[in-house]
Amino acid sequence: MTSHDTRTDPGLRRIAVAAFIGTAIEYYDFFIYGTAAALVFGRVFFPGLGTAGALFAAFSVYAVAFLARPLGAVLFGHFGDRLGRKTTLVVSLLLMGLSTAAVGLLPGYGGWGTWAPALLVVLRVCQGVGLGGEWGGAALLLAEHAPPERRGRYGAYLQLGPCVGFFLATGVFLALSEALSDAAFMAWGWRVPFLASLVLVAVGLFVRLRIAESPLFRDRAEPVEVPVLTVLRDHGRTVLLGGGAIMIGYALFYLTTTYALAYATMDLGVARGLVMGLLLVGAVAKGSAAWFTAGRSDRWGRRRVLQFATVLAAGWSLVLFPLLETVRVPLMAIALVGAMAVLGGLFGPVAAYLPELFPTNVRYTGASLTYNLGGVVGGATAPLVATRLTGAFGTAEPVGWYLAGVGLVSVLCLCALPETRGSDLAATGVASAVSASAGPASAPAQ
Repeated sequence: MTSHDTRTDPGLRRIAVAAFIGTAIEYYDFFIYGTAAALVFGRVFFPGLGTAGALFAAFSVYAVAFLARPLGAVLFGHFGDRLGRKTTLVVSLLLMGLSTAAVGLLPGYGGWGTWAPALLVVLRVCQGVGLGGEWGGAALLLAEHAPPERRGRYGAYLQLGPCVGFFLATGVFLALSEALSDAAFMAWGWRVPFLASLVLVAVGLFVRLRIAESPLFRDRAEPVEVPVLTVLRDHGRTVLLGGGAIMIGYALFYLTTTYALAYATMDLGVARGLVMGLLLVGAVAKGSAAWFTAGRSDRWGRRRVLQFATVLAAGWSLVLFPLLETVRVPLMAIALVGAMAVLGGLFGPVAAYLPELFPTNVRYTGASLTYNLGGVVGGATAPLVATRLTGAFGTAEPVGWYLAGVGLVSVLCLCALPETRGSDLAATGVASAVSASAGPASAPAQ
């Protein structure tokens, strides 16, 4: 047992718990919008566009947050690389939580007219900016505290956060939709999960204010003036390849959850409670798979585990919607729960892999920008493309081929990236050595 094991190091244990709780809360906030977009927002904020048009409009606003996430990565990355990880994470949590609660107070189109959807877009942008700064900072706190030989395992605590956030978001909506009449749910019930964010944020702040700053950040060399410029100049290739490598995870996740929920309930006539129940089971499978592959990446290597999971995701994409369209509960369960398990395998090693690609003085910006670039390409566009493909072909089967194509691109990006298992994060030349092993790169930022 190392001296850094969470059973013997209270500081590291506190970091792991803080990363887990904070990320769970942030992703709860983010995911409840996706569920509401699939079930409610079309009728509340875009009632005059028809069923298909309203759903497309709701998903378009949903996509806005993904476009804002790189902005959050740059903004919070700048201060995280210059002022510290801890303070920046507190601000990102506040921005996300307050924006989410404000959505719960926002009147619908019937009350405020066009101002309602316009303000919904503004609040969704704020959500995206907040989440854009969250994941990278939490990943760095874990990676920079954990021993190299167990960095993947400790990264799993972070990756369990989105699983729990999704479980809470879906569970709350399921409970409300089953307990309330459709009229009550549409009138006020959907607002409850958004307002509950205030309580969760208070818990998250209490936990985060008690953690210590990253020792590698305290001991870093002189900070760079504009971290994003250094990242794009010296590590731009790594950012593009890293974003491309994880975009299949984003695309598959949001098509399995947000889009599949809308498609199954509105087009296939499946009960809303059944689909959300299957997704709850899937969230457990996702968390279990993430825990397993994160730990395995410490032994087998980050890239190897990610490559295997990505190939599996591309294959699963081809059966996801055909199984869903059978409207047979066992086959629908295999489709949704299986896809969520594959997603867990994809995201498990990422919390260790991305921070290992960048040096300390630009690590927050580099890891955050890479992670959120994958979200823009994979998560923002996937529900919109799926809506168009299903409308054009009358079936969701072409969506699977689209997903498989995204998976192929992700595999190719992973092949161009290096293995980073065991990297010394204290060495300023880590990221440059990594980039050089995959191709030409500039000298490391000092």
